[in-house]
Amino acid sequence: MDHRATPEQIDRVVDVIEDMGYGAKPMPGRQRTAIGLVGNDGRVESARLEGLEGVREVIKVSKPYKQVSREWREEDSVVTLGNGVVIGGRGVVLMAGPCAVEGREQILDIAAQVRNLGACVLRGGAFKPRTSPYSFQGLGVRGLELLAEARERTGLAIVTEAVEPEGVAAVAEYADMIQIGARNMQNYPLLKRAGRVGKPVLLKRGMSATITELLLAAEYLLSEGNPNVILCERGVRSFDPQTRNVLDLTAIPLVKSLTHLPIVADPSHGTGVRTKVTPMARAAVAAGADGLIVEVHPDPPEALSDGAQSLYPEQFAELVAHCGPIARAIGRNLATLPEPALTGAVKAAVHTTM
Repeated sequence: MDHRATPEQIDRVVDVIEDMGYGAKPMPGRQRTAIGLVGNDGRVESARLEGLEGVREVIKVSKPYKQVSREWREEDSVVTLGNGVVIGGRGVVLMAGPCAVEGREQILDIAAQVRNLGACVLRGGAFKPRTSPYSFQGLGVRGLELLAEARERTGLAIVTEAVEPEGVAAVAEYADMIQIGARNMQNYPLLKRAGRVGKPVLLKRGMSATITELLLAAEYLLSEGNPNVILCERGVRSFDPQTRNVLDLTAIPLVKSLTHLPIVADPSHGTGVRTKVTPMARAAVAAGADGLIVEVHPDPPEALSDGAQSLYPEQFAELVAHCGPIARAIGRNLATLPEPALTGAVKAAVHTTM
C-alpha cells in the first residue's frame, strides 16, 4: 500500500481479496502496510487490485514459501521472549545450558553459572528424542518444572523441545520458546500444533534438509498464525566422520537474504566436538547469526546426553569473551538480560532463601 493509504483503503483491499476467494493478511510496517494474499492458485487478477485506491504495487511472490519470504515482509522480524530478550535485533543472544535436564541441583547450578557469564536464555531438554531407545529420554514434566524453577531464580528465558503434537501444550505451559528439533523439522502435525499454541518457536534445520525445506517448514508455523519463529542452523550430515556434522555457515547470510525471520547457530551439534565449539561460534557471529545456542554442563564427562560436545562453564566464559569483540566489529553487541528480568530473579532468589 502507499504510505499515505488510509485504514479505510486498507480494509477495502482486504474485502476485495476475500471476495475473490482468498485470504488477506495485513502487515503494518514502519513506512507502509503490505497485504499478503494467501491461497493464490495462479488465477489472481492483479489488475483488479492495482486499480484500488491506496494500492502502490502488486508484487508476485514466486517462491514456494510465502509468509517467510522477503517479498512478503521486507523488514527483519524480531521475536521478544517472556523475559524481554529480543532475538533478531542488534543484540546477539546467547542461549546456553545442558543437553538434558538431569536433576534439580544440576539445572539450577548451571543456570546460575551461564546467567552470570552472559546467557539470556537457558536451554535444556525435558523430552529427549534419542537415536537409541536405550539412551536417557529425559525427565519429562518434572524436567519442565525444574526449568521453570531455574527461570524464577535467574531471570533466564527457557527454550526446550517438544517432540510430539500431544506434548506441545505441556511444553508451552512452562517454556518461553518451543524448540522443534532437527529430527522433527518435517513433522507437520507437530509444526501445525506449535504454530497454533501462541509461543515463539525455535525451528532447527533437519540433518539433511535444504534451505528451501527449512523455510517451507517455517511456513507451516506462520500459516497457522505464529509469526514468532526463529530458525536454527545446527549442522548437516556429511560423509566425513571427524565431526558430528558440518556447520553450514553459508546458510546464515543466505537465509537472511531469503527470509525476514531471525536465525541462530548451534555450534555444539554443528561440530559434536567440544574443542570446535568456540571457533565455530566465533565464525557464526561474524557471519551474522542473531544468536548462539550452546551446550554447557557442570561436568561434561558425567553428562547423560551429548557430553562430548558440551562446554565446561569456564570454556563458555571464553566463548563469550571471544564473541563480544566480533559482534562489536560488525556493529552489534552481545545481548544482556533486561533489568526487569534481573530484578525478578533477585526477588525470587531472596524468596527462596527465606
